[in-house]
Amino acid sequence: MTTTALNVNKTVHSGEKAARRRKLSGILYYLFMIAISCIYFYPIIWLVLSSFRENRDIFSSPFGLPEQIRFRNWSEAWNIGNMSTYAKNSVIVTSATVVCILLFASLAAFAFSKLRFRGSGLLMTLFLLGLFMPLQSFFIAQSYIFERLSLKDTYLGLIVPYIGTGLPLAVFLLKAYLDSVPKELMEAARMDGCGDFLMYRKIIVPLLIPSMATVGIFSALNAWNELLLAMLYIQQDALKTIPVGLLAFSSRYMTDYKLLFSALALITLPMIVVYISFHRFIVTGLTEGALK
Repeated sequence: MTTTALNVNKTVHSGEKAARRRKLSGILYYLFMIAISCIYFYPIIWLVLSSFRENRDIFSSPFGLPEQIRFRNWSEAWNIGNMSTYAKNSVIVTSATVVCILLFASLAAFAFSKLRFRGSGLLMTLFLLGLFMPLQSFFIAQSYIFERLSLKDTYLGLIVPYIGTGLPLAVFLLKAYLDSVPKELMEAARMDGCGDFLMYRKIIVPLLIPSMATVGIFSALNAWNELLLAMLYIQQDALKTIPVGLLAFSSRYMTDYKLLFSALALITLPMIVVYISFHRFIVTGLTEGALK
């Protein structure tokens, strides 16, 4: 009995030590993640705080706190910088880009994953090559084509290349998830009389919603923040998007930092809110097709 009691006490004691170690490791893990989060969030916090200050305060004490919250900086940046027009253009371009990418990528992923046709492997390889091609490798030829087709200074001049650059990753992610869907589900739908289009609409699209949410968020962020093509293809001020419009706050000899920071805060914070609101869909969409 004494030996049994000693063994029980040792087991309980070792269990308590293991529990304390797990608790300590958990605390250290969360402290480490909080420190990493502070490092990444500090530039955003500094940006927002600087948007409430005057230029002289920014230069005299760059890392100081604002003496008072000056929301008029935000209203001045919005009105002086013509941000309403740029925001409208960005919303139009981004919305059209995301809708087209989701439609085309889901159709392509369905075809590559569940349909068998000649040349599918070659076409999929071409899509995968798009993941490795930098934008600078083809925009000269693209610019020449758009010039001949009169697509410059139009919304299509941005929407078309944004769709082209976003499709490879979108097709890859959606196909990876559809590959994990059992083929028996498709065979059962065939036996019930579903054609390709009905199967896509009734089965494929509902299954792809988490992955499509991930693709949509990534595509929206890329289109919203893109600068190079927006500078090359859009010269009319009435059609410029937000990244190009921000250049108006900086000239060759002077930059109005308080208005620049205010404009950056105005366009950055909504995208951060969207990303935080849908982050669970991003994680779900990236991991749904990981295991078959």
